[in-house]
Amino acid sequence: MEMIRSSAPFVSPAQKRMVELLGTLAPAEGYTQSCLDGVRFMRSNRPIPRTPVLYEPSIVIVCQGRKRGYLGDEVFVYDAQQFLVLSVPLPFESETDASEEEPLLAISIRVDLTTIAKLLMALNDTRGATRTEPKGIYSTALDQPLSDAILRLLEALVSPLDARILGPSIVREIFYRVLKSEQGDALRAALTHQHHFGRIAKALRLIHADYRGDLDVETLAREAGMSLAVFHAQFKLVTSTSPMQYVKATRLHHARLMMVQDGLSAGAAAARVGYESASQFSREFKRLFGSSPVEEVRRVRTTFDVPAPRLPTSTARDVTAV
Repeated sequence: MEMIRSSAPFVSPAQKRMVELLGTLAPAEGYTQSCLDGVRFMRSNRPIPRTPVLYEPSIVIVCQGRKRGYLGDEVFVYDAQQFLVLSVPLPFESETDASEEEPLLAISIRVDLTTIAKLLMALNDTRGATRTEPKGIYSTALDQPLSDAILRLLEALVSPLDARILGPSIVREIFYRVLKSEQGDALRAALTHQHHFGRIAKALRLIHADYRGDLDVETLAREAGMSLAVFHAQFKLVTSTSPMQYVKATRLHHARLMMVQDGLSAGAAAARVGYESASQFSREFKRLFGSSPVEEVRRVRTTFDVPAPRLPTSTARDVTAV
């Protein structure tokens, strides 16, 4: 008698426990802030088509569902088997596989370069520059030690006391695990300004610190310590876009967040992020997101059931980058 084998993927007890915990920690769609700074939960109960997003430097572990990131010609899959590492802030496009029965459930941990620097000192990491230029975004296999650490972090985050006492040390362990992995070179380079990559990372940090200001290519190239020609070429290698297009995308993403969560009008958000012309802002917004500011705000609020006024700080959810 022939055995009928199930085609369903094997789900380990540890992964089932992660999904159970995230179901509790992320009850609503979008991003939910945990009680630990820099750690957020992600949930989507439905598929989301390819959409522009802006991720800060972070480690993203998907425990259920699947996401695909698109940057230039490259595709990055992150799901229960692979996690995503961004060593620099990047606007890219993301697509989500999810359903009511199996919602996307994930945890996002902001990369803290101060902690990374302390770990490198503790490791007495005196290696020279790597032979190849690292990338700003990777997806890579989730190994058992890192998976175990993620599970322990989720267990701790259920209890505010455990989160406060145990959480920071578990997050530090997660940084250590990633730093020791094949993705560690990108984090080291972003911090130590190795190669052209590290210098571009420095310019990217300036953009995100002062995206409202009057930034120009000359200022950014000077911050990176590069000639204009080299800066342009290396910037595009890291981000798949030009410096000023990157600045523009960063402003537009922040404006969208202000309109959705703070209830700002398009004109007010445009002025807040550095636009002098509201009509130019609307044109460029529609070019990036495929809809007008009013339409996009309506879409996000309808999709994620978000009210117009900003939620209290303790429960605020960023729903624009899932």
